[in-house]
Amino acid sequence: MNSNNSVFGQTSAQLHSKFIIVQVLVVIFLCVNLLLIVTFFKNECFYTTARYILFAVTLLSDSFLFLVSDLLFIFTFFRVTMWVSLCSVICISVLLYLIVTPVTLTVMTLEHYVAICMPLRHAELCSTRSTVHVILIIHCLSSAPYAVIFIIFVASASLDFYYQYRICSVEIFTVYKWQDHVRSAVFQFYFLIMCLIIMLCYVKIMKVARTASGDDKISLSKGLRTVTLHAFQLLLCLIQFWYPLITSSLIYTNFTDFQHVRFFCYIMFNLAPRCLSPLIYGLRDEMFLHALKKCLSYGMCDRT
Repeated sequence: MNSNNSVFGQTSAQLHSKFIIVQVLVVIFLCVNLLLIVTFFKNECFYTTARYILFAVTLLSDSFLFLVSDLLFIFTFFRVTMWVSLCSVICISVLLYLIVTPVTLTVMTLEHYVAICMPLRHAELCSTRSTVHVILIIHCLSSAPYAVIFIIFVASASLDFYYQYRICSVEIFTVYKWQDHVRSAVFQFYFLIMCLIIMLCYVKIMKVARTASGDDKISLSKGLRTVTLHAFQLLLCLIQFWYPLITSSLIYTNFTDFQHVRFFCYIMFNLAPRCLSPLIYGLRDEMFLHALKKCLSYGMCDRT
């Protein structure tokens, strides 16, 4: 009896520590993203540059994802139940913006490829008008896999199921085990396509960087490092597509191990990739860093 109580107390302490860690990280990331979003909207020069517009899309989608996924995490932690119909709408919106960032990062890599390998056509291909169209395409491509999942869920679940009270989770869409296989297949297809695009762009940029000289070589090497950081960030985001395979294989094993894996995946493949965006464009980009310092200095002056 005493040993069971000690194990339960240890598990409860671990859950509370994980809850506090997640809340601290989410608050920090939201504050940083909010500062960068304010910096973007206060400088009109960023409105006409494709890479900064796409950067703003990642910041907005990540901030929405942080906020809503953290609310779901809090509901799960405190065992708050809700209608399955309401949960399905919330989960679909979360899943949509879970994939918006990887797709946007892929498009940003393509923009770097056009800027380095096709500089004469960059202004034409990456205009503000075409960027807006690309953003619409990004959201259409991001919603396609979850439209398939939602249609399968609607066709499989009974009408009474939508009025049941459940703890809201993405796993609520899995009525039958074969749905996990369909979801995994769709995710792996996206994983393959985006990896191919990233590798091809990287190889092309490497070829151009080797033939460049002087100042061009310095700027190309900086662009190559940016693409490398994008590739690493995208790799972390794309690994999350393996998450259904991991959870489906562990869901019938020890509950404690399952919770540890879910917490590790959430930190490594949901939070960590999205904290790299401020590093890549907020700190490494000289133009945005100057605007950020200016925004901070104005804020300090207003307070005084």
